[in-house]
Amino acid sequence: MAGRRGEPHIEVDGLAMAYGEAVIQRDLTFAVRRGDVFIIMGGSGCGKSTLLRHLVGLIRPAAGSIRYDGVDYWSASQVERDAIGRRLGVLYQGGALWSSMTLAENVALPLETYTDLGPGAVRELAAFKLALVGLAGFEDYYPSEISGGMRKRAGLARAVALDPEVLFFDEPSAGLDPVSARRLDDLILELRDSLGATVVVVTHDLASIFAIGDDAVFLDPEARTQIARGEPKRLRDESPDPRVRAFLNRGAAPAPPPGPAPAPDEVAPA
Repeated sequence: MAGRRGEPHIEVDGLAMAYGEAVIQRDLTFAVRRGDVFIIMGGSGCGKSTLLRHLVGLIRPAAGSIRYDGVDYWSASQVERDAIGRRLGVLYQGGALWSSMTLAENVALPLETYTDLGPGAVRELAAFKLALVGLAGFEDYYPSEISGGMRKRAGLARAVALDPEVLFFDEPSAGLDPVSARRLDDLILELRDSLGATVVVVTHDLASIFAIGDDAVFLDPEARTQIARGEPKRLRDESPDPRVRAFLNRGAAPAPPPGPAPAPDEVAPA
């Protein structure tokens, strides 16, 4: 269901995540606006990737609801859930490519499964999606024959094969050098704009968080709930919670000690 940018696209209300009796997170309540890049962040072991798996329908919540355009995913019929699932694209950490298939064959999988396109049209569209992520000419390569960054991009090509309304990324910059990570950030923004998609990213990479994030939720492993919500740079500078500020300011240069201001014409010695 289409909607206007800025309207709630995904609404999480009172969500609890648990493995048996072990509660991972509880009382998660937030909305992801249509067209935003929404960041799920927090320390190691807080349940970021587990939350993503809940959002894409792989794990049923222990409590609470997840709504897409107002439709409660887990209260919906199987037909409705399947329809929602076809509007989602997911890029997992390693790209999750089938090693025995070429890049074109990997990208073709969702097209063969969910469309009535013939083999020629599938091959042509798979090549187009690979070109979209900068992999034109690599259709017949196998995952083992390309770099880690290229495998991420190939996984992204498969994730956008069906022109999804929502794109999910699980630690997209993991294992990438800073230059490749920045290129992937730029590609995420380009695809968001070209597809008109909503993007949800699980990451602890500060450079990516500040470069692409419009909004964010911060999960804490000790409190086992969200302790902050808002635009990442504002949370870094203004959050009243020291845990959030420490996380988002790690690696920052310490502020200079207070002292008298120099005279207007004072020049520091060479």
